[in-house]
Amino acid sequence: MTKVKKDKGIKEEEAGATETVGTEKSYQELIANINPIANPLATKKLSKKLYKCVKKASKLKQIRRGVKEVQKFINKGETGIVVLAGDTLPIDVYCHLPVMCEDRSLPYAYIPSKVDLGSSAGSKRPTCVIMIKSHEDYKEAYDECFEEVSALPKPL
Repeated sequence: MTKVKKDKGIKEEEAGATETVGTEKSYQELIANINPIANPLATKKLSKKLYKCVKKASKLKQIRRGVKEVQKFINKGETGIVVLAGDTLPIDVYCHLPVMCEDRSLPYAYIPSKVDLGSSAGSKRPTCVIMIKSHEDYKEAYDECFEEVSALPKPL
């Protein structure tokens, strides 16, 4: 009897793995759902780099997550890369943050999915804004992302 239960558990796990792969959206599908203010939008390659940098920073507790926390630390003068999710609705929730970033000359970029941003930060909950702070352990990845995000064209 126990062997049968184990076999069923394995089959269910395999079925679950195939379902999660099937529900993952491509970059083009995610771009279709972004806000009109999501500019500058990170490319597919830059988005992956930013997700990896967020993942490294979250392991070392070097991120600020959420509109309230990011806004507070921008006002306090903290520096870093601000990553905003392009599919957040309503826009009024975080439309003031790009202006704050430009005033303090912080680089910022939009990525297509708040779900992916939240999961890369090690959370099951989607998040619309994350600030990545610099740290010695992932300095190369951070600097590369910083340069590429700074090079993105700013909106008029």
